Amino acid sequence: MSDTTDAAARASRAAASARRSVEAVWRIESARIVATLTRFTGDFATAEDLAQDALAAALEQWPRDGVPANAGAWLVAVAKRRAIDGWRRRERLDERYAAIAREIESADADAEPDDPDEIDDDVLRLVFIACHPALSREAQIALTLRVVGGLTTEEIARAFFLPVATVQQRIVRAKRTLAAVKAPFEVPGREEFAERMGTVLSVLYLVFNEGHVASSGERWLRADLAHEALRLGRVLAELAPREPEVHGLVALMEFTAARFPARVGPDGEPVLLDRQDRTRWDRQLIARGRAALARADALGRGRGSYALQAAIAECHDIATSVDSTDWERIVLLYEALARLAPSPVVELNRAVAVAMATGPASALRIVDELERSGALAGSHLLPSVRGELLARLGRNADARAALEEAARRTANERERDVLRAKAAALPEG
Repeated sequence: MSDTTDAAARASRAAASARRSVEAVWRIESARIVATLTRFTGDFATAEDLAQDALAAALEQWPRDGVPANAGAWLVAVAKRRAIDGWRRRERLDERYAAIAREIESADADAEPDDPDEIDDDVLRLVFIACHPALSREAQIALTLRVVGGLTTEEIARAFFLPVATVQQRIVRAKRTLAAVKAPFEVPGREEFAERMGTVLSVLYLVFNEGHVASSGERWLRADLAHEALRLGRVLAELAPREPEVHGLVALMEFTAARFPARVGPDGEPVLLDRQDRTRWDRQLIARGRAALARADALGRGRGSYALQAAIAECHDIATSVDSTDWERIVLLYEALARLAPSPVVELNRAVAVAMATGPASALRIVDELERSGALAGSHLLPSVRGELLARLGRNADARAALEEAARRTANERERDVLRAKAAALPEG
């Protein structure tokens, strides 16, 4: 092989490695980077553009110079410099910008951020901006999942069974609306909390769920994303201690995150609930979940949808095995949840609980009714549950077909492998 060919191969490997590094940093740090830049520039859309410019710079420089020790700080520093350059070109550099410019230009890009706690607060501010009342609820959720959760438009579209173009339009329109109303980069006053709280909780819930089971890609679990949603929930609970559903959502996330250590095998393969080593569950998180649920109950306003889901998760976490789980209580909790916040996913989960409590035949009737309604058309969830129920009834051919259909529908490669393995393991007949 010639020297030229060797050099080209090395350059190609360096570029691929840099791209992987950029993707990893962005996946973990994107919310903090955009939040920091939004505070710096005072404009959300500008912050996103600067962040993308910094990513492009990283793809150009990191293959040549190597990945910085603090890649997130490097991206922020580059983006800030570009913002300052833009202000200079527009001849709007006042004394404040001059001071910032001198500070940034003399800073070491590999240094740790000066105040990590402030950056954490910035992420929460970013959530509240994206949930601004000037936006429709659909736009609020799409925008927050994109900028805080780091989800792609394709992932968001799959989560809501929508065309990708529809999600893209919502996000673009939301950014333009925020610019038009000049949304301030701040957590709103307590008098405005109620107006935005429902959407903020919905978004944290959806971000956590994406971490719990990734909607696409090679990973079954995105623990970093789920833990970020949990962290923001804890911060929100301190800001709004009299809101029971904040505590309910935190409890739900604590209980669910407690099972993370046992949910994946050594190679990242999924480990389903009935095969998990429960001794690996995080007892501290379970205790925190119970404390958060107790705080919600102590406010005396009854359990909302998140607290009911937390109570269901608690039933799983305190059981010593799948068989010893209080499935009858879980069925009752799902029935209450269905009355309070009806949805086809809740009904499908109720069917799973009914199957464990009273057998698969009655659960299959619930699933058949859902299928007739078309509410989960295109989702892999319904054929996945249907396949499990048919297998328990001994209808192996039908079960195999349902599980294979579920495997075709899911975009998560790990989940696809699990479904195909279940279908292949069924006896003939």
